[in-house]
Amino acid sequence: MPVPRELFISHSSSDKKFVSRLTKVLRRHRIRFWYSRSHLIGAQQWHDEIGKALSRCDWFLLILSPAAVRSTWVKRELLYALQDRHYDDRIIPILVRACTYGKMSWTLDSIERIDFANDFERGCRELFRIWNREYKPEAPKTRRKRYGKPVS
Repeated sequence: MPVPRELFISHSSSDKKFVSRLTKVLRRHRIRFWYSRSHLIGAQQWHDEIGKALSRCDWFLLILSPAAVRSTWVKRELLYALQDRHYDDRIIPILVRACTYGKMSWTLDSIERIDFANDFERGCRELFRIWNREYKPEAPKTRRKRYGKPVS
């Protein structure tokens, strides 16, 4: 599968900590994405901006959690993606916390999910495998002593 030109990330605001961690990984791997927290500006008509992003993006990432299942907007975004042919085979559900995601759409059972709930790094590897890209974990930071000399 091709790497996304731009990835739409649908999530509940309650999951912003996870989404922030994931977008750092995407940014580091130069995968473009759109999500409301980083792309909506105060006075914008946010529902119009979401609609523009949904029509422009070519992949749809659905962050699944109990809060997402309760979210009207996450469900609306998912329904749009399910109905728009340009998202065929390009919807990726990401399980962050156990939830009854079937309430969002009966079709989610037929789409393979990636489980991030227990192992973020393994989830990243599985996600990148979809696009035939190698996931490179962030290198551990080297502690430095004064004057730039590494600490052993």
